[in-house]
Amino acid sequence: MAFDEQLHDWRSDALRLEDEVGKIVIGQRQTIRLINVALFARGHVLLEGGVGVGKTTVLRAFARAVGGAFERVEGTIDLMPGDLVYRTYVDAQGKPRIDPGPLLRHGEQLTTFFFNEINRARPQVQSLLLRAMAERSVSAFDREYRFAHMTVFADRNKVEKEETFELASAARDRFLFELNMPTPDDDDVRRALVFDTTFHDADALIERVRPGVVAWERLNAMGAAIQSGVHASGEIERYVLDIWRATETPQRFGIALDGVDMDRLILAGVSPRGMSALMRAARVSAWLDGRSHLNPEDIHAVLPPALGHRVFFTPIYELRRQELAQALIDAIITRLAVP
Repeated sequence: MAFDEQLHDWRSDALRLEDEVGKIVIGQRQTIRLINVALFARGHVLLEGGVGVGKTTVLRAFARAVGGAFERVEGTIDLMPGDLVYRTYVDAQGKPRIDPGPLLRHGEQLTTFFFNEINRARPQVQSLLLRAMAERSVSAFDREYRFAHMTVFADRNKVEKEETFELASAARDRFLFELNMPTPDDDDVRRALVFDTTFHDADALIERVRPGVVAWERLNAMGAAIQSGVHASGEIERYVLDIWRATETPQRFGIALDGVDMDRLILAGVSPRGMSALMRAARVSAWLDGRSHLNPEDIHAVLPPALGHRVFFTPIYELRRQELAQALIDAIITRLAVP
């Protein structure tokens, strides 16, 4: 089979994956597309939003449709790093036992690791997860466990602040995307969510998702093929480099935000790793649209979730991060000359 034919067939599977999730998660088309982009870009996803908007449901739906082994951990203030690695208990004979924990028990078949309400977990737990995300491995029981196919999905409750721990910048940078899942605004969607009892039982909804839509054990190969099969022109490369510069010194490109001293706004722009993440995601976006070349719309489609959490503001502006990050990204898209 020709290489281009393989990409075409894989794209069909990826679009079917979106359709499966879209059957039970309505009014969230953009969120579903971006999670799908992250999956094939082989990046992790941090999903945030209000209580009850369906964050857990959409992540469970993706996990079922992708297949492979799935683990879920609930973020709590008493969760310790060891709880991810091993489980202690007393067996029926009264003897203490130690078994591999959620990160280890499935070995290389672990495909989806879902950390619910990650901001309720202590920084020590977040640090262990950071290593697992970066290296897809953990050392325990005198050996190294690898999970090359693992994607970490995490969600964060932004409403409640008691007994929570904000993620460190280094931890957030390990997520390819930081997505905000809004409450649906469409009246028909709202009516369905409230009055159609189909959407009232999350477990029954998940059962409607066809399992194993994509070959999870080939996701890494698919991701690599997409990256080598989708190309950027010289004009697109120059445009992306201008975007990078604009995250460091936006005033150089005539960008100004209301009520902001632009000379005191930026502590650090996007890192090389962040720009690499942007390009990985943009190539997948182009592939999902059936193209082997990038255009500016591919960059724009993934720019806010890929870079918004990777620009660091000075302390006087950090408290306004969500507002200013979105405003800065919007201004970069508007002000920079598009090829």
